[in-house]
Amino acid sequence: MAVKIRLARHGAKKRPYYRVVVADGRMPRDGRYIEEVGRYNPLTNPKTIDINLEKVDEWIAKGAQPTNAASHLIDIARNGQPVVEKKTKMSKKAAAKAAAAAEAAAEAEAESDAE
Repeated sequence: MAVKIRLARHGAKKRPYYRVVVADGRMPRDGRYIEEVGRYNPLTNPKTIDINLEKVDEWIAKGAQPTNAASHLIDIARNGQPVVEKKTKMSKKAAAKAAAAAEAAAEAEAESDAE
C-alpha cells in the first residue's frame, strides 16, 4: 500500500481550505484518508500553516511519501519561514499608465526646478 501525505481540498468555490492528510495513494484527492495531520489556509494574511510535525515524522518513518506541496508546507512549518508572496505582474495598460504618470511627474519636477 503506497501511503502519501498530501493536501485534501475543502471550502467553497474559489475559497480553498486544505487539510494535510495521510491517505492511501489509490484514494481520490478529497476521499477517504487514514489520519489528518494538519491544516493549511492560504486565504488568511499571513497564510495559516498548522501541522503536527510529530505525527508527520511518525508517518514518514513508516514509509509515507509527502507530495511536493505537502513537503513544501512541512519544510515551512519546521523552519518557521514566512511564505514568500509571489509578485503580481502589471498588465500592459497598467504599465503604460504608470510610465506616463512617471514621465509627467518628471516633467513637472523639471519645470519647477527651471523656475
